[in-house]
Amino acid sequence: MGYFRQNIEKAKGYEPGFQPSQTDLVKLNTNENSYPPSPQVLKVLGQINAEQLRRYPDPTGNEFQQAAAEVHGVSADYIMCCNGGDELLTIALRAFCDENRPVAYPVPTYSLYPVLANLQNCRAIEVPFDSEFNLPPKLAGAGAALTIVCNPNAPSGTFIGVDEMASLADELSGVLLIDEAYVDFAEENCVSLVKDFDNVIILRSMSKGYSLAGMRFGYAIAQPPLLAGLIKVKDSYNVDAVAIAVAAAAIKDRRYFEENVEKLKKDRESLTEQLRALKFEVPRSYANFVLAKSKNCKASVIYDKLVQRNIYVRYFDLSGLSDKLRITVGTSEENDKLISALKEILAGKEASYGRENRQDS
Repeated sequence: MGYFRQNIEKAKGYEPGFQPSQTDLVKLNTNENSYPPSPQVLKVLGQINAEQLRRYPDPTGNEFQQAAAEVHGVSADYIMCCNGGDELLTIALRAFCDENRPVAYPVPTYSLYPVLANLQNCRAIEVPFDSEFNLPPKLAGAGAALTIVCNPNAPSGTFIGVDEMASLADELSGVLLIDEAYVDFAEENCVSLVKDFDNVIILRSMSKGYSLAGMRFGYAIAQPPLLAGLIKVKDSYNVDAVAIAVAAAAIKDRRYFEENVEKLKKDRESLTEQLRALKFEVPRSYANFVLAKSKNCKASVIYDKLVQRNIYVRYFDLSGLSDKLRITVGTSEENDKLISALKEILAGKEASYGRENRQDS
């Protein structure tokens, strides 16, 4: 057609996980929280009125800013609301990167990063993790304007310690964005670094720990001068009035959040143990998913056979990941169905299936 910029014309685009329309299935492929959001969320939704919908929302999402600031022990001007964590990534690439200012990140990691780099027409410096997903020493010397570290990492679920991240921030001449979308399921986080480093941005999501994936709400935590530059780039009303009210209600309900997270952690440990008993290699996860490698069957074959049973996990036909499956931690019932199916598949009771149904690779 010739209408698009050359990099857009050639871009493949991000491929989200398959979202099936039917309900009679086990959906463990897109890392949604398996438990419902806080009852306070539903209460707030029921109180939304026509006036809130008629008017533009608060451009800064002040209600949420105040609530999040209290949770994280910072002032409200350290918080910037976003339309999901992905919007913050887009804003950061637009604000810091161009043809002469590259982005760097360890790989394998969240597959949206290279897509956004391509759209921004900036060079992406991909620094390989080692087999244990340790922070690559070469990352600090990449000379990038923006360095992104997903921590806990997706899709490995591994975690890099706060001291290591602090050392990285200190070495960098550019900005360090720590993508903590899954950190609610870890034992520690890097929020404290924003007080010590003026080049650190923390990304947080309400999709995972707070069960609000359908609402699309995330936020940045950083020193106000850094956020001031990002605010220039964001849309004028980037989060809607309903999302602000719902997200504020969710983050205020600390008791429900903590109970929800603890349930999921227990489910994660149980699932990990059961997978290891089936001879899967499963590194310790600090997220709400696990990365599993079978010693006895190809990941692509297992994926296809699970699809035949209406059980969906995530398969990436990518370097370093093609022999593994990323499995969202489900409820106990969902995890039991998965394990039962895997036992059948690994016992060789099923005929081999083709690859035509792989809809989210």
